[in-house]
Order: sequence, then C-alpha cells, then structure tokens
Amino acid sequence: MVALLLSIIVTAALTGVVYLYANRRAAGTPVTWGEAAVGSAYAFFLAFMVFGIVPHQWLTVAENEWSFRADRIFTAGGLITPQSQGGWFPFDITLRAVSDTIASVIYIIALGIMIKMFVDWQNRGEAKKGADVVPTSTYGRPLVKRG
Repeated sequence: MVALLLSIIVTAALTGVVYLYANRRAAGTPVTWGEAAVGSAYAFFLAFMVFGIVPHQWLTVAENEWSFRADRIFTAGGLITPQSQGGWFPFDITLRAVSDTIASVIYIIALGIMIKMFVDWQNRGEAKKGADVVPTSTYGRPLVKRG
C-alpha cells in the first residue's frame, strides 16, 4: 500500500514540475540538444511511472493485500449476487476482473491527462481568449467600439 501511494505521489509531483517549467519557459525559445535529451528522459520516466509502476503497484495491492483473486466472486455487498450463488445477476464477476478493470481505468485516465499535458505545453504561450481580454492599440490603450 505504501508503494502504491508513493508511486502516485511521485507521479503527481513529476506532473506538477512539468507545469511549473512550462510557466517559466517562453514559447518559441530554441531547444538545445542537452535540453532535448533531459526533456526526453524526463518524459520517458514520467510515462514509465504512469503506465508501468502505478498500475503494477495497484495490481500488487489488490491481489496480495486485498485478496482480489479469481476464486472470489464480486457481489457488491449482496446487490448483484450471481445466479451461480443463488442470486439474480446472469454471470459471475471475479474480484480479479474488478482489479483489472480498475487498472484499465488507470491507463485511460493517465492517457487523457498526458494528452491534456501535451496540449497545454503546445499552447503555453497563447493568450487566453474570452470576454475579459480587451484588444489594445499600439499605444497600450484598450480598443472599444463606440456605438
């Protein structure tokens, strides 16, 4: 359990560092080969944590500490008792299937977060568009349409 929590904390910290660095680095700044090498190693390590370590630690905790094994049936506290156990639900769901489904959800959420990070990195230098942004003239005065 400690390893799972630590892997989640480390992954969240690594993700936060990406956003802190994105706020410091101006868009369009040329990248040196050293920065590219460090950035690619960092991105690989983050992907390794997200898609390798965190799901593995989840499956380890689920199987070893919480006994989510294939011989145990998921009943949701008696709400979905399968027909093989005398209930109404048409098929058996094992606790291993539940833990594998949660691992798949971890992968899907991580992929969505990584795509959002990529988009945020690419759009880090663009101004926010909305009603609160008023275009200005070359002298710095707001352009207001009189009508």
